[in-house]
Amino acid sequence: MDDFTTRTYGTTRLDNRPLFGETSARDRIVNLVVGGLTFLLVLVTVICSFVFPTPPRPLNIFFAFCILMICGAVVILIFWYRQGDLEPKFRNLIYYILCSIVLLCICANLYFHDVGK
Repeated sequence: MDDFTTRTYGTTRLDNRPLFGETSARDRIVNLVVGGLTFLLVLVTVICSFVFPTPPRPLNIFFAFCILMICGAVVILIFWYRQGDLEPKFRNLIYYILCSIVLLCICANLYFHDVGK
């Protein structure tokens, strides 16, 4: 097998960057941490939308449904990225959308618990 240090990628000098589709350990850890925290926050938000207040308000459920729809689009992007169908620059877009989902979940939980009233 090739080692990273022996690849030149069409240049005259050696290059130790991984090829597209190969990820470093640091990238995998960042992906798992960001994805795991986002998943937990979305899960808490969906549960809170049905639990608080006791008869759930339709607006809370609609808010959670909208967040889940955005999560579905991100899951598709992540799947395509891992298959190699998307360029590496889409990873930043995926992180941006995950950050937006986290902010939406925070806003939703603040709304569900009537913070600020």
